[in-house]
Amino acid sequence: MASHALYRALKASKAAFGAWITLPGTHNARIVVQSSPHLSWVMIDCEHGLTSLNVGSAETIQAIAGMGSSDISPLVRIPATGTCSSTSWMIKSALDAGARGVLVPMVSNPEKVKEIVSDCRFPPAGRRGFGNPITHLAWNVSVENYLESANESITIMVQIENKEGVENVEDIASVDGLDVLFIGPYDLSLNLGYPPPFQDVHPEVEKVIQTILEVAHRKGKKCGIYCSSGEQAFRRAQQGFDMINVTSDSGAMSEAIASNLKAAVGQNV
Repeated sequence: MASHALYRALKASKAAFGAWITLPGTHNARIVVQSSPHLSWVMIDCEHGLTSLNVGSAETIQAIAGMGSSDISPLVRIPATGTCSSTSWMIKSALDAGARGVLVPMVSNPEKVKEIVSDCRFPPAGRRGFGNPITHLAWNVSVENYLESANESITIMVQIENKEGVENVEDIASVDGLDVLFIGPYDLSLNLGYPPPFQDVHPEVEKVIQTILEVAHRKGKKCGIYCSSGEQAFRRAQQGFDMINVTSDSGAMSEAIASNLKAAVGQNV
């Protein structure tokens, strides 16, 4: 069966920690993947990051898969949001590239979720087409094995990050086939009329976040959230979040350089 680390962690109800890949390049992705044994997944960000959906995401996924021993799940956030009608071909491209899951931003109604689920699954469960010659290679399995297990193994995620999505969260979480409701605190805060949470989120936004978490679990779904530090991620894990981003490649690089330079000039003394 085609499987991956995030899939197994979610099935076992274990917190799965990940990192956001915002910078392009196969070497960058491989460095991130090798950074920690606690890493379960990486999100190749084709929405706001610098990796292109076509070619770029495929090369990144193949670079990760080519490491052999790595079992980390390469995921793709597609560029088009749930408010667009053009998500279908983007989902197909991401999955054909070998992504273990797709994240669709700004999803605000159950009808869109049903469309996303259908785009992620081969018939008769969905409408995904078959024919890419490299997809099974990125999973390190045979064509037959991939076709038999892809519908079960691919992780389907939608982002709840606007007012309409919050209002419809009960219906969104009720859609069969959806795996994860993923919270984007920055856009969620802005769309609810609050400042972006460069430190902690506004108390009113926090109430919404906790509501989404509760609804997701009550409906039998997993709930994910974007954090920008290990401290934030630890708190979210304690709250019961299932899928938690810890840092990004660009953020971690900047923080590490700044911290070491601060020590070099004696400011840590």
